[in-house]
Amino acid sequence: MNETQSPSPPAHGSPAAPARVTRFAPSPNGPLHLGHAYSAIVAHDLAMEGGGRFLLRIEDIDGPRSLPELADEFRRDLDWLGLEWEEVPVQSTRLETYAAAARILREGGFAYPCACTRAQIRTLPPRKGADGREYPGGCRGRCNPAPGEAAALRLDIERAMTAVGEIVWTDERAGSVVADPRDFGDVVIVRKDLPASYHLAATLDDAADAVTLVTRGRDLFEASHIHRVLQELLHLPVPDWHHHELVLDADGEKLAKRRGSPALADRRRSGEDGKMLAEQLRLRNFDLGT
Repeated sequence: MNETQSPSPPAHGSPAAPARVTRFAPSPNGPLHLGHAYSAIVAHDLAMEGGGRFLLRIEDIDGPRSLPELADEFRRDLDWLGLEWEEVPVQSTRLETYAAAARILREGGFAYPCACTRAQIRTLPPRKGADGREYPGGCRGRCNPAPGEAAALRLDIERAMTAVGEIVWTDERAGSVVADPRDFGDVVIVRKDLPASYHLAATLDDAADAVTLVTRGRDLFEASHIHRVLQELLHLPVPDWHHHELVLDADGEKLAKRRGSPALADRRRSGEDGKMLAEQLRLRNFDLGT
C-alpha cells in the first residue's frame, strides 16, 4: 500500500475508526518546495480518506526570519495544488502556552537553564547523538544565569525518563515504538532567542489543535521520541504518527530551503498545473526541476 492509498473498509458490524485530524505546519522563513508539497498532500489525503480534517498551522516564531507575506504564498501554493484545509491560530498567538509549559517542566525539576554558547559547547568532550553533537549536561544543576543573561532551557532527559518510565508511541508504518530519546541528550526546549524550540512548540500545538495523526518526514522520526516524553510530562493527549518518505534531489539529498530547492511559487507562476503536479507527487512520478 502506498502512503495515500485508502485502507480496506472495516468489516461489517465493526465500529468505524474515528475521523483523523492531521496538520501541515510550515515556517514562513523560505518558500515551499516539492518536499513540502508532498508532506502536505500526504497529510491532506490521510485525513480526507476517512472524512477527517486537514489543518494548516503557520509556525511563525522564528523571529525576524518569519515573513507574513510568505504565509500568504503558502496558502496560494496549497490552493494551487488542489488541497482544502482549515486554518488554526499561528504560533505567535500561543506564547503564553509555551511559557506555562516551560514553567511546569522547570518547577517539576525536568528542565534547567543553560547559558552555554555554541563555541563553549564545541570545546566540551565530543559526544554524538541522534541530532549530531550531543550536549553533555554541563549546566545541569550548576547554571545560575545572571539577571539579563541569555539562557536556554534544556530538558533533563535522564530525570524525565525516570519519571515517565517505559512509554510507547505508534507510527502507522513502523508500528509500536518504545520512547527513548536519550541519544539526543538534554535537548533545548526554550531557546535563548525564541520562546520555544521546535520540540516544545510542535508538541503543545498538536495537542491544542486536537491533532490525532502527526504526519511528517522520516527525518523527524527520532524527534518523536522527545515529543512523546514531553506529552507524558505535560499530561497531553497522545496522537499516532505517520513518518513518510522524503522527496530527494538528483544527488539523493533531502530537498531543503537552505539548499535553494526550487520553489513551488515559481512553478505556480510559470503556469504549471498544480493539480497535475499533486497527482504526480502522489505517484512519486515527478520532475524535480533542478
